[in-house]
Amino acid sequence: MSQSLREKIGLIPEAGWRPYREEAEVICEGTELPWDPVERKVGEVLDEVCYLVIRAWRRQGELFGDGVRAKHFAVVTNRFDFDTKRLLEWHREKAGSIEALHDVLKNELAAGVMPWARFGANAAWFRLTVITHNVLAGLNRVALPPEYLRPRPKRLGFRIFYSSGWLVYQARRL
Repeated sequence: MSQSLREKIGLIPEAGWRPYREEAEVICEGTELPWDPVERKVGEVLDEVCYLVIRAWRRQGELFGDGVRAKHFAVVTNRFDFDTKRLLEWHREKAGSIEALHDVLKNELAAGVMPWARFGANAAWFRLTVITHNVLAGLNRVALPPEYLRPRPKRLGFRIFYSSGWLVYQARRL
């Protein structure tokens, strides 16, 4: 979290915080912070963004392990169609999904190692890995049986693509 964002969060009045979610030990509150730190060039048009700020504090008034009373977290969004609580819940629902996609792209579809020293060639390589992922996802949904609905590309490779035929030995003949 940048120092300027931390200072802006400190200016939020106590009445601006709304309950977001409660856990056994921690209470979380949320609010919108109408602040855009991007310095625009003359004539430049960018999408509007909004900072959603979460304040977490201990139920019993205890300090966190690092000695602070409350911790603050920020989410930047360009969606304005939900209220603050629903938007934070929507972002939490997505948590982990993009990381899982990055893991598949990097570790199973070779997007983690760029093969060339040129930016354009590496960008094309990355686009090809994303296209490969999309084709495999479409193949899973349309053409494969239900047990292959959520397999990783490596499993699909071993179960389908690498086993196009079987070598059979019978009576000492191939």
